[in-house]
Amino acid sequence: SSIYTGYIVHRRHQPKKHLLKYRVFSMLLNLEELTILSKKMFFFSYNAFNLFSFHDRDFGKSDGTSLIDYVRNELKKHSMEDVSGSIKLLAYPRILGYVFNPLAVYYCYKTNGQLGAVLYEVNNTFGQRHSYLIPIQQDKSKTTLHQCKKQFYVSPFVSMDAYYQFCVESPDSKILLEIKETNSEGELLDAIFQGIQQEFNDSSLIRLFFSYPLMTLKVIAGIHLEAAKLWLKKIPLVDRPDPPNNKITVLD
Repeated sequence: SSIYTGYIVHRRHQPKKHLLKYRVFSMLLNLEELTILSKKMFFFSYNAFNLFSFHDRDFGKSDGTSLIDYVRNELKKHSMEDVSGSIKLLAYPRILGYVFNPLAVYYCYKTNGQLGAVLYEVNNTFGQRHSYLIPIQQDKSKTTLHQCKKQFYVSPFVSMDAYYQFCVESPDSKILLEIKETNSEGELLDAIFQGIQQEFNDSSLIRLFFSYPLMTLKVIAGIHLEAAKLWLKKIPLVDRPDPPNNKITVLD
């Protein structure tokens, strides 16, 4: 497990240009280490309140089911039994009990250490969730690209008539997570997280608490602030359809 500090950037290309950039940090948590980390760290707890905490019910089925069991069951259900190595989740932690994750990413590894699948878990501000499960067939290239039809409503300023392109690579000393959204008129939106790896320990956590004060509250506040800016730019609103019946879209 480790921490990544960096920036989240969104670039909107149409119908009007819009840019946002925020300093953030994210945790990359090996799901097998959560209990150990909770016992080892003073400022981090698993399924309990602390300065920083991680709760199973914030992800997956939202019912407190063990996340590692949830992900392994989904991999098995979709014929990815060979992806049976470690599972690492990139997400914001709770800070003083609060968190909202627009996107959480599960990096699922094979026993040989190669990245075997990625599960993108998307949340909107209406309390809805949908995931995209992508099998990874790594070759000599470090980066893998996948494209799929948008299945889930995220923003009132972006229609469902769009496609995602996922840029996937295994995190190491740096992380790059990029999702491009396109429609019939071309590039629509780029969402990028870039970060530098930091050690996961109490000194890092207390430093982050003061360097990024109440960051998770700022995430939800930033979402509404940027929505207000888009509204002032007269970007049209789109209706919100019902979420898909299937909880997970699986890419070929």
